[in-house]
Amino acid sequence: MSKNVLILSSTPRKNGNSSILCDQFAEGAREAGHNVEKVELREKTIHPCTGCGACARSGHCAQKDDMAAILDSMVAADTIVMATPVYFYTMCAQIKAVIDRTVARYTKISNKEFYLIVTAADDNKTAMERTLEGFRGFTSCLNGAREKGVVLGVGAWDVGAIRKTRAMQEALAMGKAV
Repeated sequence: MSKNVLILSSTPRKNGNSSILCDQFAEGAREAGHNVEKVELREKTIHPCTGCGACARSGHCAQKDDMAAILDSMVAADTIVMATPVYFYTMCAQIKAVIDRTVARYTKISNKEFYLIVTAADDNKTAMERTLEGFRGFTSCLNGAREKGVVLGVGAWDVGAIRKTRAMQEALAMGKAV
């Protein structure tokens, strides 16, 4: 059965390492017959949540930016891939802003499969647990969310350095397994 796969790539660098792994995942998912939409968050305008509470009253965020379309895609997806470079052992601001802004409709992001892609210059995979726990904090708030896989692309500082790691094959295989 074909699934709708949404990939949220949050690297602020063009062709950043986490985006490269997203492309590998997408290739695998397409090979497996799935529909794939990749969103490069660096190309979008996403303001931080202001905590105004308007969404609690209306079900829609009062801010006018690209988040409404991203949230529509999250609700429509069967599978969501969330990818981030690691900054100071946590997710980058771009993906955190998306997570915070889902508050308007997070109850509609239900019964989804989640895959997590994390890249870092550090080669200590254990140190990436803080980043993964941040993602898991979000998915634990969603009804029926199921974590299906994690790719840790470590030891990659320079743009493109990830191409020399096992994470490339892992992301491709994970995409095929959707």
